[in-house]
Amino acid sequence: MNLQPLKGFRDFYPEQMSFRNWLFKQMSQTAKLFGYQQYEGPTLEPVDLYVAKSDEELVDKQTFILKDKNDKSLAMRPELTPTLARMVANKQNGLVFPLRWFAIGPRWRYEQPQKGRFREFWQWDVDLIGEESLQADAEVIALGCNLLKKIGLSPKEVTVKINNRRFLQEKLTEIKISPDKVKSIFKVIDRKDKLEAKDWEKYLQEVVGDEKQEKEIIALLENKKFGDFPELVELFNLLKELGVEEYVEFDPLIVRGLDYYTGTVFEARDKDGEFRTIFGGGRYDNLLSLFGGQKITGVGFAAGDAILEEVLKKFDKLPKLKNNNEVLVTIFSSEFLEKSLKTAELLRNNKINTAIYPNKDAKLEKQLKYADKKDLRFVVIVGPDEVKNETIIIKDLSTGSQRTISLKEIDNFFLS
Repeated sequence: MNLQPLKGFRDFYPEQMSFRNWLFKQMSQTAKLFGYQQYEGPTLEPVDLYVAKSDEELVDKQTFILKDKNDKSLAMRPELTPTLARMVANKQNGLVFPLRWFAIGPRWRYEQPQKGRFREFWQWDVDLIGEESLQADAEVIALGCNLLKKIGLSPKEVTVKINNRRFLQEKLTEIKISPDKVKSIFKVIDRKDKLEAKDWEKYLQEVVGDEKQEKEIIALLENKKFGDFPELVELFNLLKELGVEEYVEFDPLIVRGLDYYTGTVFEARDKDGEFRTIFGGGRYDNLLSLFGGQKITGVGFAAGDAILEEVLKKFDKLPKLKNNNEVLVTIFSSEFLEKSLKTAELLRNNKINTAIYPNKDAKLEKQLKYADKKDLRFVVIVGPDEVKNETIIIKDLSTGSQRTISLKEIDNFFLS
């Protein structure tokens, strides 16, 4: 039997779960700090939900599709934004706008697994819905920057690249690109970092078909200044006021691949360019109206767990996480089993994570070696003298020191 998980899927042993739980906690705390509420949607949706609302390649090539017993095609959600749009449209008359929502959950995409990219992954989605001002765009970007800061990634290591689709469309109009080609050219621009230079230039030629316009598009993408375009001027001023100026920069290459983006678009990248996108998103003004409801604007982004882990590894910023069982209560001998069990219960009653060695006949030396291998810091010993005096010995394996304390001092010891 093959003991490996399916290609592109991962096993999460306790050590990996500790990191994942830590990362999700940072995400949740950051979102809540900005006033966002957590929500969740189904992991299965009708394929039709994505056909009208997502990128064609995402649906045709990357979505896991299965049939239910009624032969209805269902998709394992490759992204959450269409689900969010459906949920908001379904109850839009009963919701108080603007909405500040976030979600953390699994997604599935049938793509080639690579470093930081899997077929099953967990994603943090953050959206502000019902506010069309650039202040909303700035808030969402600042929230993403705050997560980078919170997990220890500095502006020297990562940056958030920002563009605006309306700005890019205006520039393409100036060089006489016909409106029916704009969306196709956006896709070409989005592929620039994913293709070899010759392949990309060939792709550009196929879509544009005019040598002069091709050169003008290349020149546009090499220009790192946005001039006096009002939306970008205001956005960067707001980001400065929000204290994240060092994390952000303008980049005309950022367009985002999904068709529903309409204005601001952004992607967080590592400075060296080793990874493609740490998180990415933008403004979508028309997505909710596709469900037949009122037009409600939104802005948001998504960040994957795997890419964040790889970036933290790259810059040696992975957290040093303690074992969840902070204390091991040993069993001095079988006759003291009851006292050890009661001591463990006392520790748990004081909200101290506690494990007890599961074999009353094991030698104390073996129990101490077990605790050391499990990277537990504290070991509690309850021997004859301790039972007699209603005390315990607490051994700190990180220093080798130990103390004898009264049972009444347990909560104070672990709080200090």
